[in-house]
Amino acid sequence: MADLEPLYQAFRQIGEDPGLILTPDTAHVVAYGHERLSQQSIPGVRVEAHADAKGVHARIVVEEDCIIAQPVHLCFGLFERFGVQNVDLDVLLEDNAQATFWSHCLFMFPDQARHAMDARIELSRDARLAYNEVHYHGLSGGIEVVPRARVKVGEGAHFRADFSLVQGLVGRLDVDYDVEVGADATAELTSKIYGHAADRIDLCERVHLNGAGARGLVKSRVAVEDEARARIVGATYGNAAGVRGHVDCLEIVRGNATASAVPEVKVTHPQAKVTHEAAIGAVDERQLEALMARGLAPEDAVDRIILGMLG
Repeated sequence: MADLEPLYQAFRQIGEDPGLILTPDTAHVVAYGHERLSQQSIPGVRVEAHADAKGVHARIVVEEDCIIAQPVHLCFGLFERFGVQNVDLDVLLEDNAQATFWSHCLFMFPDQARHAMDARIELSRDARLAYNEVHYHGLSGGIEVVPRARVKVGEGAHFRADFSLVQGLVGRLDVDYDVEVGADATAELTSKIYGHAADRIDLCERVHLNGAGARGLVKSRVAVEDEARARIVGATYGNAAGVRGHVDCLEIVRGNATASAVPEVKVTHPQAKVTHEAAIGAVDERQLEALMARGLAPEDAVDRIILGMLG
């Protein structure tokens, strides 16, 4: 399809084969800026999408008892030097549904641009969703990314979200995720971000363990160098009997960069337990010495350690 050629070129640039992503048996939504280019439903997955002057609007429903073998692909991008993209996303997994989503966010080309996403995600009883959001940026540093997500994880459901921005300059990143977890349900949030130059990173992820026996993990891995700045807030609230939560923040700092980690834990029930750990600093000296002993230059050894953490 001719209209999808910029997307195909972008995927090839990052080493992905678009022919393996937008296949006839794959549910998807594709949008450039405020233009919806393509959408596809498949048995078990209903996709509705449209665009207007305010942005791209999409609703995806994975039907009850359906186990979707192929990932659902969301492809968002800007391919001009300047632009704005607003995405309004609703996702519903009905009872016992299972799916994996890949959100490909392609912003290698803009000099100045803004991408904002407002997502509402709901998992019904015993549903399972793995939501992977991967960003690819260029070297301008002029991109602003503002994702917002409100997630409800129903009884016995499992939600896993992985956010990755390790290619190109971050620009300005402001993430805010809020997750409510029901009885015997699980939520796992993992973020991996690499900031350079004058990048600014704000990451705030909150998990509310509201149902008895709920489980939660908030895990962040962030590296910053040059003049980059990062502020990471990971919060877990234990509000019911038998809940268990953990916050795990690790940040590596190089050059003149600065970073802060704010692990917040709060318990409102005597039978709840929430723990946290945070570490900020340089790379581990033992790892560095071991790699240098194998012949790597110091800078190469540091890069390998950071990329291993973010891999």
